[in-house]
Amino acid sequence: MRYLRTFVFLLLLSPVHAAEWEESPKVAKLFNNASVNGTFVLYDITARRLIGHDRTRAEKRFIPASTFKIPNTLIGLSVGAVKSVDEVLPYGGNPQPFKAWERDMGLREAIAMSNVAIYQELARRIGLERMRENVLRLGYGNAEIGTSVDTFWLLGPLRISAVEQTQFLAKLAQEALPYPRALQEKVREIIVVEKSAHWTLYGKTGWENAPGAGVGWWVGWVQKDRRLYAFALNIDVQNASDASKRVELGKSSLEALGVL
Repeated sequence: MRYLRTFVFLLLLSPVHAAEWEESPKVAKLFNNASVNGTFVLYDITARRLIGHDRTRAEKRFIPASTFKIPNTLIGLSVGAVKSVDEVLPYGGNPQPFKAWERDMGLREAIAMSNVAIYQELARRIGLERMRENVLRLGYGNAEIGTSVDTFWLLGPLRISAVEQTQFLAKLAQEALPYPRALQEKVREIIVVEKSAHWTLYGKTGWENAPGAGVGWWVGWVQKDRRLYAFALNIDVQNASDASKRVELGKSSLEALGVL
């Protein structure tokens, strides 16, 4: 029965259940002007429509890097590895790539500054078997976590495509994941990026192999009036200066498509 449920969730999150792909010349122009190799996907949840740039890359799986902090938070809360998003976790006392990471903090603060050490501690508290069971339950990407509980989303084997990111986030935005609604609401609460009179922007960045060359992500969704739009961008980051293009290009794409 457990395997049947896993299959059902994988099927529900599969991109084949979204609408057909529509290529956007406006978004393609933005990528070309920025001299960036990457993809952008917008999933109009109400219309069940996918629109974006470079379908082939959009369907290719990459290491999720810090975008996995979203499901990691949900899993951690669901298994009781933390009592709340504000429970303080230790960073471990070791030198970190960024000085700001070298202190204890809760998940609310850690996800905002993408503190890897804090989320590695959370993953260790969850444990390998509970993590594997819940990644399968979510149908997240290839759902493979290997044998290292605190590196699988940074080094692999976990991989996910941009299209699959939008399917996962669409479920979270609608409180439709197989977890209590209150827990999904807590996760949504800590990834709010920006608000206006008509829309709320949720998002999380990721950067494989930071601060070196790798794949950079920006994923999330926009709630605009009564409509929901999930999105995912990934680009090739050649140097540190490319990292800022993730959010810049993502926002420009959302604006070009009339979402922001």
